[in-house]
Amino acid sequence: METVDGLIAAARAGAPGAVDRLFSLTYAELRALAHRRLRRSASITVLDTTVLVHECYLRLAKLGSFTSVDRAFFLGYAARAMRSIVIDLLRQRAAERHGGDALRVTLDHERIGDSTEPEGQLLRVNDALEELGRLDPRLVQVVELKYFGGLTFQELADCLGITERTARRDWQKARLLLHASLSP
Repeated sequence: METVDGLIAAARAGAPGAVDRLFSLTYAELRALAHRRLRRSASITVLDTTVLVHECYLRLAKLGSFTSVDRAFFLGYAARAMRSIVIDLLRQRAAERHGGDALRVTLDHERIGDSTEPEGQLLRVNDALEELGRLDPRLVQVVELKYFGGLTFQELADCLGITERTARRDWQKARLLLHASLSP
């Protein structure tokens, strides 16, 4: 019987069909991940769990090179891809709603802070994560793996090569910085 780690190694080595078998083996986990991702944005997206998993597969299969090293890293990468898919969809809808494919940005901070639309909130969170990434990229990885990927602190620590205690501290720091960034 094939294992997730064995298929990840085979996919990294370029074995034909390894990525497909990896997705087949982890399909239930990816569906659970997609379900958690969509539960947070169900009212604002037309995606369903199956579509999000399939879009994630297409994005990962398109890469050409497979960089995951273990199950936790793979699920974290899938979570990041799913977040990207949802954000891309929201940006596309916002652009269409505002008269075309050009995304207009306002410099009025008060207006941004008053956004009560769930779409606007998700886009603000994404922007805050990008800003956080410029300060400390590892904190963004921690948020993606913990919040979007649903990994435990131990899995997160193993994936990033840090201690569990450091993972917990990074999680707290990221939450504080994001909260400060998102506060009006």
